[in-house]
Amino acid sequence: MRDHDISQRRACRLVGVDPKTVRRDRPPDSADIRKEMQEIAGKRRRFGYRRIGVLLERKGMAMNHKKLYRIYREEGLSVTRRRGRKRARGTRTPMPVAGRPNARWSLDFVSDSFGASRKFRILAVIDDCTRECLCLVADTSLSGARVARELSALVRVYGKPGCIVSDNGTEFTSRAILKWADEN
Repeated sequence: MRDHDISQRRACRLVGVDPKTVRRDRPPDSADIRKEMQEIAGKRRRFGYRRIGVLLERKGMAMNHKKLYRIYREEGLSVTRRRGRKRARGTRTPMPVAGRPNARWSLDFVSDSFGASRKFRILAVIDDCTRECLCLVADTSLSGARVARELSALVRVYGKPGCIVSDNGTEFTSRAILKWADEN
């Protein structure tokens, strides 16, 4: 516009820009806001720009969320995203189907509560071939020793299973269960 004999309004119309954006000067960023953001981010490392903005508003430094985000990025305060939990890699082979009774037992816990008061748990032992529930043991507390006793009683009635499948619950990884598995 300075080099040509044309008005600002006409130049903006030719380029397709609103004249208000050309005339408007960006308000300067205050250094105290940047300093305060640095302090908050230094104390609270996992806070993102929204939570820092809330803390700034409490101190009387309110601003537009877009400006807050721009300053946050310029100051290099971005928090790296946490990675998810590590999962097992590789292909898993499907579990073979139990071909005969007593080939495989499945153990798991089910829990519920008495109304709004005490919780109770139920140990379920199922024969995978016949889909028969071999036993249900309910109690408010089932320790590894108690699970081992119940399994010993089932072995006396039904005989030893080919294998036992369970999740990695604390009752199934205790010393009592490991001792029972070693003996049986």
